[in-house]
Amino acid sequence: MKNQHHSTAGAGDIAMAELLDLDAEVLHTYLSDVTAWLEELAGDRPPRRILDLGSGTGTGTFALLKRFERADATTLDISPHMLRLLGDRARGLGMADRVRAVQVDLDAAWPALDTVDLVWAASSLHHMADPDHVLTEAFAALRPGGLLVVVEMDFFPRFLPDDVGLGHPGLEARCHAALIAGQSDDWGPHLSRAGFTIEAERPFAIDLRPPFPASIGRYAQVSLQRVRSNLDGRMSADDLATLDTLINGDGPEGVLRRDDLTVRTTRTVWVARRP
Repeated sequence: MKNQHHSTAGAGDIAMAELLDLDAEVLHTYLSDVTAWLEELAGDRPPRRILDLGSGTGTGTFALLKRFERADATTLDISPHMLRLLGDRARGLGMADRVRAVQVDLDAAWPALDTVDLVWAASSLHHMADPDHVLTEAFAALRPGGLLVVVEMDFFPRFLPDDVGLGHPGLEARCHAALIAGQSDDWGPHLSRAGFTIEAERPFAIDLRPPFPASIGRYAQVSLQRVRSNLDGRMSADDLATLDTLINGDGPEGVLRRDDLTVRTTRTVWVARRP
């Protein structure tokens, strides 16, 4: 594992790192399904060199390395905190010798990289100021015939029963409607402009029911806190107060103690090939 310079992590990085780790823990079956599908698409030439764009704490990196046991990965992220956690996890999994972490701003010029067989960009492209630049760099990093995988969620996970809402059921649906402007783009045109040939586009519907990992309440809490941070001025005071009680309350209505949570979302996966 290549060492990165250490700096004090901001509150945003710390919160996002926890959310990414919870997401990986709760949605591990979905990740296994995605990587199994990629194994089918790769056929008789499984990837040996993987590049993870905006790797965060390594959710995608480690899912891919578990699927492709002879592969190594280079992870790119702007956050030293994320890369530090990724390194700790790599060592804990006995994969430190298979992972090279590089701190880089993907919107700027990229460092020189070895040619790779597979580029993975999960929930990262929508954060980029210039995703077309990122895709052009990814194209250059891939060998001819190599695969690019883009994953984006169609909507933020939903956890609550439909009847939740103080005198007005459907609170969570209203939260998501208020955030609809943040839905994912169709990345197909972006991929084509960068020179890729689109091989497949597939939605993965996630609808999890109990029994859940013990972390489900915290996953719901952290996820809804992220939703809540973008809702001021977009919803009624009553709805916001109810949401605050769900997130922060220590009573039975709070998400940390509810026994009626589910996890519902959809993530779309685009697979493209460099000709």
